[in-house]
Amino acid sequence: MSILIRNVRPCGETAQDLLIEGDRIAQIAPAGSIETADEIIDGAGLIALPGLVDLHVHLREPGFESSETVLTGSRAAARGGFTTVFAMPNTQPVQDTAGVVEAVWALGREAGYADVHPIGAVTVGQQGEQLAELASMANSRARVRVFSDDGKCVFDPLIMRRALEYVKAFDGVVAQHAQDPKLTEGAQMNEGALSAELGLGGWPGAAESSIIARDALLAEQVGSRVHVCHLSTRASVDVVRFAKARGIQITAEVTPHHLLLTEEKVRGFDARYKVNPPLRTEDDVEALRDALADGTIDIVGTDHAPHPNDSKQTEWDFASMGMVGLESALRIVHATMVNTGRLDWRGVARVMSETPARIGQATDAGQPLEAGQLANVVLYDAETSSVFTEADLAGKSVNSPYLGLTLPGRVHTTIYRGVPTVRDGEVVDADTLRAARRSQLASEGER
Repeated sequence: MSILIRNVRPCGETAQDLLIEGDRIAQIAPAGSIETADEIIDGAGLIALPGLVDLHVHLREPGFESSETVLTGSRAAARGGFTTVFAMPNTQPVQDTAGVVEAVWALGREAGYADVHPIGAVTVGQQGEQLAELASMANSRARVRVFSDDGKCVFDPLIMRRALEYVKAFDGVVAQHAQDPKLTEGAQMNEGALSAELGLGGWPGAAESSIIARDALLAEQVGSRVHVCHLSTRASVDVVRFAKARGIQITAEVTPHHLLLTEEKVRGFDARYKVNPPLRTEDDVEALRDALADGTIDIVGTDHAPHPNDSKQTEWDFASMGMVGLESALRIVHATMVNTGRLDWRGVARVMSETPARIGQATDAGQPLEAGQLANVVLYDAETSSVFTEADLAGKSVNSPYLGLTLPGRVHTTIYRGVPTVRDGEVVDADTLRAARRSQLASEGER
């Protein structure tokens, strides 16, 4: 099976022809120089990017299938241009053993829309008291290299230090949910004048930056890698910048919603905007955009967090925290980073594909668009715009903060390991996808 993408612009640059044979990119040549293939896609006006990689998603399975499953979550990923996702461990049972992470990994392979890499819990049951089976998860078929208690901070400094020491043996990374629980008891939104005006418990930025500072110093002492999840404040940016200047092995991510939305959205008490960490100030948003542009923040991670309607359509105090984000992430980065001149499309490939793959050690992901590389490709129409609606969502839940907003761009095609999972903006159904994969394997066998 061969696919020819004609006249497409790799990373927004000069138009080329891109030929895929089997699961590999076979050739990239000047536009119009490759004549034929089994399937031809007109790439005129489209940008080709390496398949996107998300280091921070919640697929909810096992245990919370009413919100999302590995299948529906990876369908949502494909719709957004992602070909690799890392699944957080706050499932039931928690992903804290080799058996559970292997089960999630196998569900991802069965679904066939993206590579699904389970993230292992740092502590047993995410309770923060005893290290989980880190080595057995690392040595499992899932080959776990990222560990996190996301949703809960690894608050005990001794446990955190031991985790950093342990994962160093196999070049793993601890991804920290930086939230001091003592400083955020009863917190409902960003702490400041608006929280006082609305009568909601304030969430101080220092609850985040203080944990980042502590963990950076622990990583420096141990000589290990630490990753900061969903960084949200200017002060946190300053801490990460300081740590990098010292040579500490620290990386950080920002979510699309923290690049776009501010605490002002809370005025309407619409629980779609209730998230952890909370939406911050306009000054924080500007600092986050600048830090992503200059490399202080390494990557964009969606923190895709689906919830059933009844857990969002309720009083603010009782609503669940989190937003879905896989389907909209590239469009938000387009709006906040490309349209503001902070990143070009090669920069987008760096922060949404190449670097997250490197941090998570996903060796089959984040590869440049070059001959011989695995054919994970997203074709993006940057010249269009449309109102974001529930029809744009491909997962189970609809708790998106962008519904009703006009967003730039559209994912036209997603190709995962040489097989299209999205065609002209529509997700390929599971039966068609399986048939295409069988055809691919058969043609490879003939060769």
